[in-house]
Amino acid sequence: MALFGKKKDTKKDITKEEVEKKQAPAQKALSTDYNLDSIIISPRITEKSVAQGEKNVYTFNVKRSATKYQVRDAIISLYNVTPVKVNIVNKKPAKRLIGSRNRMKHVKGEKKAYVYLKKGDTINLI
Repeated sequence: MALFGKKKDTKKDITKEEVEKKQAPAQKALSTDYNLDSIIISPRITEKSVAQGEKNVYTFNVKRSATKYQVRDAIISLYNVTPVKVNIVNKKPAKRLIGSRNRMKHVKGEKKAYVYLKKGDTINLI
């Protein structure tokens, strides 16, 4: 019982459209099914993020459900620069001791994205 035949169809008619597709370089199109404006909540303005901004690394607060690719697409559409790399850090919600009396307080979780740009590209956050 043979599932696959040994004969292969070696003759294939190639149309002009297929030849043009092979010769033309593939272009990326940003086709998204989500709202790019809602992916990035706000830029993070802290001492660490300002110091990293001089090294072309920018930090943003992003939605908890955002992925690296969604953040990349949002940066391209909002700031017109292409990131080299995107790292995401997920801080989980927790209960912490706060204040002099050591009261328990609920600290909500957050997700932040580090966006690396090539030399010469900048993002004006102010």
